[in-house]
Amino acid sequence: MRLLACLAVALVSACGSSSASASTTLTVYAASSLTESFNAVGAAFHSAHADIAVRFNFAGSPTLVTQIENGAQADVFASADTTNMDRLRTDGFTAAPPAVFAHNELEVVVAAGNPKHIESLSDLARPGVIYISAGPTVPAGKYAAQTLARAGVRVTPKSLETDVKSVVSKIELGEADAGIVYATDVKAAGGKVLGVSIPDADNVIATYPIVTVRSRSAADAFVRFVTSSDGQAILKRYGFLPA
Repeated sequence: MRLLACLAVALVSACGSSSASASTTLTVYAASSLTESFNAVGAAFHSAHADIAVRFNFAGSPTLVTQIENGAQADVFASADTTNMDRLRTDGFTAAPPAVFAHNELEVVVAAGNPKHIESLSDLARPGVIYISAGPTVPAGKYAAQTLARAGVRVTPKSLETDVKSVVSKIELGEADAGIVYATDVKAAGGKVLGVSIPDADNVIATYPIVTVRSRSAADAFVRFVTSSDGQAILKRYGFLPA
């Protein structure tokens, strides 16, 4: 009993000292497709900067821009496209020039086992296939529309989602048959969904820029970490293409 009590005290003390060491909290607004990779980046960054705690807000890039422009106290913004980054910069909400830190490619996402036997983009237009997409202002939705146009496929989404994770979730739950998302999102879902590759000639490569929103040393340090070899190695592990 005494040993258990000592262990409990040790655990509480360790948690307390870790919490107390983080004297600065950094708030990072990041595209939803960065959820898994940035959580890992944040943990590695905190290990290297014990005095900085990182808090994330993940959502569709246009949603995040609107939140920042409406007064949300973000320190760093990472977008899944340059359009939303340019909007934030043009409106005067950035503290430095943005830097591209990663790229991503698209895949068709289907349910595990591919029950509708979807093998190509043209299959999305087959009768009986429920295709969904992120909304047209969401980077993943915009890229999906561009990819379909390149392939000459005309299909109207049955629903438009607020972010790419919502598309994956609906496929996983069986509420739709297919969508076009990032390859990293298919990978992050594990065996819950399946990815169908898109030919290079039709695929669109997404560009991810990052910027400091508020001029703070902690924000600058986080951006440097993301673009460093350590940050890039983590992003690669989660399926992102190099900047």
